[in-house]
Amino acid sequence: MVKIRQFRKEAPMSKFIERMIRAAKLDVNLYEEVEADKTAMKQAMGVVVLSSLAAGIGSMSMGGGNLVLGTVAALVGWYIWAYLTYFIGTKFLPEAQTKADHGELLRTIGFSSAPGLIRVLGVIPMFTQLVFMVAGIWMLIAMVIAVRQALDYKSTPRAIGVCIIGWIFQAILLVFLFSFVKGGV
Repeated sequence: MVKIRQFRKEAPMSKFIERMIRAAKLDVNLYEEVEADKTAMKQAMGVVVLSSLAAGIGSMSMGGGNLVLGTVAALVGWYIWAYLTYFIGTKFLPEAQTKADHGELLRTIGFSSAPGLIRVLGVIPMFTQLVFMVAGIWMLIAMVIAVRQALDYKSTPRAIGVCIIGWIFQAILLVFLFSFVKGGV
């Protein structure tokens, strides 16, 4: 029995998968855990990359070239949203006890992308829009929890506001960037 427990401690992949599941289950303690764990940055970025790849694969039912575009859009969108959330949450809407560095927020927000893994199911043509809508709402809820924990907010409405303001600016920037890339501007 002791050897099994030691294996669990030493198996980084199983810890990574367990953390993604806990993040998708909206486990507040997981977000506190990764906020404090400076070694979790690689795992958090792994979640973002996997979630972005799932978006790229899921968007393939909308046309063959969407794997790369869908993946890149998800990655760029995540980074812009993360940066804006940090800026808004720490500079414009902090609470008295708010203290966080960029790393803490990136780790928690990275794990809040875990529900986005279901976007891979968007490859089923009849379900693409539904899957992306459900994933988006689920990821937003996870992001609110991540922001509330990382920025030490007592107010969930404040965390919701920070996430929504950041999301709106990110969406506007992405529309502009991708219309420029496609030659629309």
